[in-house]
Amino acid sequence: MKKNGGKAIYKVTDVTSHEQMEELAAYTIEELGKIDVLVNNAGIMPQAFLFKKKVDEWDKMIDVNIKGVLYAISAVLPSMREQKSGHIINLSSVAGHNIYPGGTVYCGTKHAVTAISEGLRQEEALNGTNIRVTNVSPGAVSSELLETTTDSESKAGLDKFYKTAIDAESIARTIAFAIEQPSDVAINEMIIRPTVQVG
Repeated sequence: MKKNGGKAIYKVTDVTSHEQMEELAAYTIEELGKIDVLVNNAGIMPQAFLFKKKVDEWDKMIDVNIKGVLYAISAVLPSMREQKSGHIINLSSVAGHNIYPGGTVYCGTKHAVTAISEGLRQEEALNGTNIRVTNVSPGAVSSELLETTTDSESKAGLDKFYKTAIDAESIARTIAFAIEQPSDVAINEMIIRPTVQVG
């Protein structure tokens, strides 16, 4: 799609497939010439107490929330290192800083994203690649994420908590702000909550 001098393309991709993520990066370079920014936003949030043993949901969260992030980074990093520029933005969560009952595995995956972001930042700073890394940690945001919880007890609590959710555009503006900084400025960590959110 072309509009106002810009070009938008897409390729349906499964973030849990390393091969498909590599194909997406190659397709982007082929169509647009290079990759300037990666926004790692894929995620799911099925929540339940550990004793309920929702092992399939644990596996899916690990595959999407952790491995998906790593696969996307690995797909874009070689070209960004070659061009000596780029910006990798990982969407963690307030749950990547706090832990709460029922969200144990989800919190674990988002703590992992926070750690991956910081590790990547340090590695690329050490190697002088001029690649910026930003970890964005949203609180309650209106999105389809809430619908990935199947446990009725946890879902009821989340529905109540998310009544004060902010809109997704608030996160988009935050991401745009980080991208718009001069190339020698890296905003590494941003936490964005509804004003009334406590935890």
